Amino acid sequence: MKILIASDIHGSAFWAGRLMDAIDAEAPDRVVLLGDLLYHGPRNDLPRDYAPKQVIPMLNDLAATGRLVAVRGNCEAEVDQMVLSFPCMADYSVVIDDAGRELFLTHGHIFGAGFHNSVDNLPALPEGSAIVYGHTHVKVNEPVPGAPGIWAFNPGSVSIPKDGTHSYGIYESGLPVAEAFRRVVLEEA
Repeated sequence: MKILIASDIHGSAFWAGRLMDAIDAEAPDRVVLLGDLLYHGPRNDLPRDYAPKQVIPMLNDLAATGRLVAVRGNCEAEVDQMVLSFPCMADYSVVIDDAGRELFLTHGHIFGAGFHNSVDNLPALPEGSAIVYGHTHVKVNEPVPGAPGIWAFNPGSVSIPKDGTHSYGIYESGLPVAEAFRRVVLEEA
C-alpha cells in the first residue's frame, strides 16, 4: 500500500497544482490531506497564487477518485466543508495499512508529538504505530521521544514551508517504520 501524505496547501493554486502533478506521477493507493487546505490563516503570508476557488475543484476531483482521506486543520471552517465534496472536519482519522500498522492522521493542533511547536498530546497508540501530522510546516521523520515504539511523521508544507522546501510525504507499507516514510520536495518547475 502506497499513501501520499500532504499538509498545509493554504489555498495556493500553484502549489496545489504541483501536488496534483505529484499525485499523478506517484500513483498512490490513498491520498491523505492533513488539513489547512483553503485558507492561508491570519499568521501566514499569502502563499504563491493564493486562489482557494481554484484549489476547490482540484481537491474535489481528487476526492472523486475515492482515494482521499482528509482531516481538519486549525484553518478549516464550516464554509470549507460546504464547498468541498469530501469530509474534512474530523480532528483525526486512522488508517490501518495492509500489514496492520496503525497510522493516526491529524493536523497537529489538537493531537501531536511535541516537535517544532506542535501540541504535545499524543493519543494512546499501539506499539509500532505512527502519528502523522502537519501544522508546523516543518518536516519530521523520527521516533517520538518518551513513547517507545511510536513514530512521528510530518511531511512539511505544500505551500508555506518553514524549513525551506515545499514538500509532501510517501508512506509504503511492508517496510520497517523508519524506512516506510519518506519526504519528497516539490519543485517549482
